[in-house]
Amino acid sequence: MSNPNNTFPAPDAGAPAETPEYPELHHEVGVGPWEGELPAGEHWDPELLANGDRRNVLDEYRYWSMDAIVAELDTRRHDFHVAIENWQHDMNIGTVVRTANAFLAKEVHIIGRRRWNKRGAMVTDRYQHVRHHPTVEDFVTWARGEGLAIIGIDIFPDSEQLETYELPRNCVFVFGQEGPGLSDEVHAAAQTTLSIEQFGSTRSINAASAAGIAMHAWIRRHVFNQSVS
Repeated sequence: MSNPNNTFPAPDAGAPAETPEYPELHHEVGVGPWEGELPAGEHWDPELLANGDRRNVLDEYRYWSMDAIVAELDTRRHDFHVAIENWQHDMNIGTVVRTANAFLAKEVHIIGRRRWNKRGAMVTDRYQHVRHHPTVEDFVTWARGEGLAIIGIDIFPDSEQLETYELPRNCVFVFGQEGPGLSDEVHAAAQTTLSIEQFGSTRSINAASAAGIAMHAWIRRHVFNQSVS
């Protein structure tokens, strides 16, 4: 592939450029137009080949079409899902989606309101399957029909420790709203609820941080075969 350094002058490089506040941290993301003979294959995107690819994707996906990237990811997605309740337009959902993409979750599920703030997703929702469930009942029916263990992540008197719990391979982690946490309906439907051990003065961490910790716990157990015992 041409341009291995992934750095190119701006299109208007001949014009005076505004000096960044921290020039040592300033660089352009991605690659410019393809140089040389165009590659053959249906996964290449003609527009990206012609104009450059500035997306936040791995180098191996440079110049690939979005559909081709999604299709490739679909061949190796992991067996866990992530769900988050969205009754009050939770601001954490975008970050949860971005993290789910990073850990290659099977799907992300939005329970409650369909609309959610996508800014935190950093357009990773284009590569991550996101499914909507209008009610908890609808979500629970779907999860049980798929044979998925519903694992709530929250601090309840009956919560078990995430750090010592044997996570099932086929499961869906569910996170509640910032503040109120998981709803009573999800708590009742869950196979178990897990809490994340904390050592500071605050009572809880936000849903986006908790989601990242839970997903990585699954990765350690089922990708790296790290036992909790």
